[in-house]
Amino acid sequence: MNEKTENLIHHFLERSCRDFPDKTALVHEDVRATYSDINVSADHLACWFLEQKVLKGERVALIMENGLEYVVGYYAALKAGLVVAPLSYELKPDGLRPLLKELEPSLLIVSTRCERVVHATNLEDLGIKAIIINKPKLDWRAFKIAVYSWEDVSYGQCDETAPALEIQETDLASIIYTSGSTGRSKGVMLSHENIVSNTDSICRYLCLGKDDIQMVVLPFFYVMGKSLLNTHFAVGGTVVINNKFAFPADVIKQMAEENVTGFSGVPSTYAYLLNRSPLAASKDKLACLRYCTQAGGHMSRQLKKELRLALPEETRIYIMYGATEASARLTYLAPESFERKMDSIGKAIPGVTLRILDEQGAEVPQGEVGELVADGINIMRGYWRDPETTKKVLDQSGYHTGDLCYQDEEGFYFLKGRRDHLLKVGGHRINPQEIEDVLMETGLLVEAAVIGIEDRFLGHKPAAFVTPKDDGVNESRLIEICSMKLPKYKWPSMIRLVRSIPKNANGKIDNARLLELLTE
Repeated sequence: MNEKTENLIHHFLERSCRDFPDKTALVHEDVRATYSDINVSADHLACWFLEQKVLKGERVALIMENGLEYVVGYYAALKAGLVVAPLSYELKPDGLRPLLKELEPSLLIVSTRCERVVHATNLEDLGIKAIIINKPKLDWRAFKIAVYSWEDVSYGQCDETAPALEIQETDLASIIYTSGSTGRSKGVMLSHENIVSNTDSICRYLCLGKDDIQMVVLPFFYVMGKSLLNTHFAVGGTVVINNKFAFPADVIKQMAEENVTGFSGVPSTYAYLLNRSPLAASKDKLACLRYCTQAGGHMSRQLKKELRLALPEETRIYIMYGATEASARLTYLAPESFERKMDSIGKAIPGVTLRILDEQGAEVPQGEVGELVADGINIMRGYWRDPETTKKVLDQSGYHTGDLCYQDEEGFYFLKGRRDHLLKVGGHRINPQEIEDVLMETGLLVEAAVIGIEDRFLGHKPAAFVTPKDDGVNESRLIEICSMKLPKYKWPSMIRLVRSIPKNANGKIDNARLLELLTE
């Protein structure tokens, strides 16, 4: 396929195939695939899409966990001019159908793990042309939609006479759904240009190169997980997939065996590595670990300090901040500022402009709190089929993140919580993260989460969920510590000890599930 444009997402794969054809690009369990292996398979599948008369701009939904098939399907769809919509592999039929109805995909690519859920979902009125399943186990003969096995479609001969596709940088490339932590999930529309520009910026500030080997435990349907794939394929690096983070000791073991140079996670990822794995005891085995990156939400100062002590001294720590709407990344805190500016999200990445605005849209003076607003080539085109919500966050100023922030005299940005997460308690507005940080500073906990529960007199009352490190931790001791460090209106009204705090598939805390736990 002869695209005239040279700045498209699948060019990451094609350039690395040209430069490093026999290099291992992907490691997953027993699979070790080269750039040539992946590119050839993606070409075959892209030709099959065209043979099926799937037209440029039509959607293909990927419903599968990380693996070789996911990577091939992702780049093949982009080569064919399709729009990739990665969906969570943890969806149930009642959650999957509304998303598919909204997306109207022409194709579904499904893993064995997700086959039963797709089979149980009513799909017949959604305009789906075909479903591709990796190693199907169920009987699909009565289904009215054509169903193919992965082996049927990915190993045929590529038709070299397939018509050249005119794909532009500004064409829609992907629709990635937000986690829905502040309401229903929204489909973020990202163009080739959005993702390529953000990928280039990340590669620059992380100094990524062909010798980098990235351990991936985050799902590719999550924008941060997808950026790990794109950045390392862009530089000819290697991606090591481990889908068994429930056994973090095995992750550490594989990192040592594969000489991993980079690891990335959300706060809960590091909480479990620090408390449920031999990370600190494995320092000498992780001599190749050049850097770790953290994004996906606020990580307490206590966890950051523990992480610094547990990692090899030469391992650099990058604290990062972003959003699905920004193709992944907006800021980063450089490792040399980690100790001195630990509570900061750093400064804007290359190509991004940040401002802090008040409610009237005027820029606030340095040191004052306002809403963080971002502008750059990486900012989304809008929400899929939702112009009203798009108008609320995109205007001439840029993307309104919904995060409250201030900038210090050295230009570093500091978050003060989300505008829609602040709790009104008896006339006071409080940031739940303040309470979480005090709880974590005790050193007694793996992680903590604070939510607001409605109260007829106060408006809200803070409620805390905590995972203790050992059986010696009790609620009364934690409340006593809060009473010594916080004003009374910030004291948790209750603290509940739980074995683990519920998360969604990308590792972020599931606030809706926490509310459910209060009523159970």
